[in-house]
Amino acid sequence: MSEVLLSLKNISKRFASVVALDGVDFDVKAGEVHVLVGENGAGKSTLMKIIDGIYQSDEGEIELRGEKTVINSPREAQSKGIAMIHQELNNILEMTVAENIFLGREPKHFMLLDKGKMNSEATKALDAVHVRIDPQKKIKELSIAQMQMVEISKAISLEARILIMDEPTSAISEKEVDALFQTVRLLRGRGVGIVYISHKMDEIFRIADRITILRDGKAIGTFNAGEINRNQLISLMVGREITNVYPPRVPHEIGDAVLDVEELSCEPVLHPVSFQLHDGEILGVSGLMGSGRSELLETLFGVRKKTGGTIRVCGQEVGFGSPQKAIHSGMAFVTEDRKHSGLNLKTSIKKDISIVTLSDYCKVLQFINFDLERKAVDGMIETLDIKASSSSSPVTTLSGGNQQKIILARWLLANPRIILLDEPTRGIDVGAKYEIYSIIHQLAASGCSILMVSSEMPEILGVCDRVLVLHEGSLMGELSKADMSQESIMSLAAGRP
Repeated sequence: MSEVLLSLKNISKRFASVVALDGVDFDVKAGEVHVLVGENGAGKSTLMKIIDGIYQSDEGEIELRGEKTVINSPREAQSKGIAMIHQELNNILEMTVAENIFLGREPKHFMLLDKGKMNSEATKALDAVHVRIDPQKKIKELSIAQMQMVEISKAISLEARILIMDEPTSAISEKEVDALFQTVRLLRGRGVGIVYISHKMDEIFRIADRITILRDGKAIGTFNAGEINRNQLISLMVGREITNVYPPRVPHEIGDAVLDVEELSCEPVLHPVSFQLHDGEILGVSGLMGSGRSELLETLFGVRKKTGGTIRVCGQEVGFGSPQKAIHSGMAFVTEDRKHSGLNLKTSIKKDISIVTLSDYCKVLQFINFDLERKAVDGMIETLDIKASSSSSPVTTLSGGNQQKIILARWLLANPRIILLDEPTRGIDVGAKYEIYSIIHQLAASGCSILMVSSEMPEILGVCDRVLVLHEGSLMGELSKADMSQESIMSLAAGRP
C-alpha cells in the first residue's frame, strides 16, 4: 500500500446559509493521481482551497503523513509541501514570466536579486513542461494558454510532495496536454501525490488512478479508475442519467453566406485568411496554442486592428475599427476568459446582462427604465435557466456554467446575427456543457451564424458543421462534417496539409 500523504476527515464548510461541503472524507497517496470530479458548485474548489490554506474548515480535521495539522495560509501550505495550480489564473500581468514563477522566493546573491539565475531557473521550469517562452517577457504579453503553462511551471518548480491541479488543461491544446501529462507521470513516479480536478472525461480516464465524486457538497464515492465507466461517472456527478454528451441537432437548413472574409490579416499573429460563414451554420476553428485562433476572432470583432483584407456582412463591406462598430453590424463575441474579459465581477447579474443593450431601456430623457431592464433580464434568466437567487445577486455567487450563461444572455438580448464563441465551455462541467451545446444548436436553428473556437477536439467534432484549422497564424485547411476526424484535424494543426 502507498503511503497516505494527505487525509481529510469529515470536512464541512458553510458560507452564510450555503453549505459548500458536508462531512467530506478525502485522501491522496504517494505516487498517485487522484481525480476529483463534480458539477460546478459541487464543492471541489472549496475543498482544495481548504487544503491550500485559503479557507479553513468549520468542522473536520486534516492529517499530513498521519499527523494532525492546521493550514492557515497558502504560504504555510507551501512550507508543508503543498502546491496548487488554480483554475482562475493568478499571474501578475506587469511582471515577467520569471518574476511570476519565483514570486516570494527570488534567488539572491549577497542580498541582491540574482536575475540571471532567476531567468535560467525559470527556463528550466518551463522546459519541464516543454514550453518555450522567454522568461523575461511580461505576462501581459502572453496568451491565456501561455499564462496557464507558466502557472503549471511555477507549481512544479516548488518541488512539492502534494500537487493540486484545478482544471490545468482548460486553456491549452492537445499538444500541451500531452506534455503536461508526461510531467504528471514523471512526478507520480517520484512519489508525488497529485490531486487533479477536471471536467474533461477523456483526460480523466487517461490520467486517473482513483476518482472521487462530489455532488452538492457531499462525497458520493471513491473508485479505482478501472472500476467505473464514463456513463456511470457522469450519472453519479449529475444525479441523473446522461446518455449523450452532445445533444441532438435541431433540424434546419444552412443558408447563404452571412460573413465573407477575404485575405484578413493581423500581422504578425494572423496571416491572410479567407473563409465564409453561412446562415445557421456552426463553423469550428481549431489549432494548437499560438495558431491564431483567438486572434482571428479578436480581429473580426475589432479588438485587434486588422493589417489587411476585407470583411463583408450580408454582402456589405465593413471595416470594424472597434467592438462597438462590430456590435452595430450584428456581431457578438463571447471571449475566452470570462473572469478577465467576459464579466464585470464587481456588479450584479442584472447589470452584467444588460450592459450591451442598456440604451434600449432609456426611454425618457435618457434615464434608465429599471422595470424594462429587469423584465428583459428576468426573461433571459428564465429562457437560459440561469440558476440564481435573483438578478440583483453578485455575478461572483454563480457557478462557472451559470456565469457563462450570463455572457450568452447579454449578447442574446442584442439579437445578433453572428456570434463569435471563444472556448465557450472552458472550465464548466459536463451537465452545464450539455446546456451550452443545446443553446448553441437552438441559436443556429433560429438563423444565427456561429464561429466557434475550441481546444477540445471531441467538442469540435460533436458540435460543428465544418472546421477551419489554423497553424502558426495561417489557415491550413477547411474540413466538412464528413471529412472531420481527430486525425485529419491534428494533421492540419501540425502544419501538414
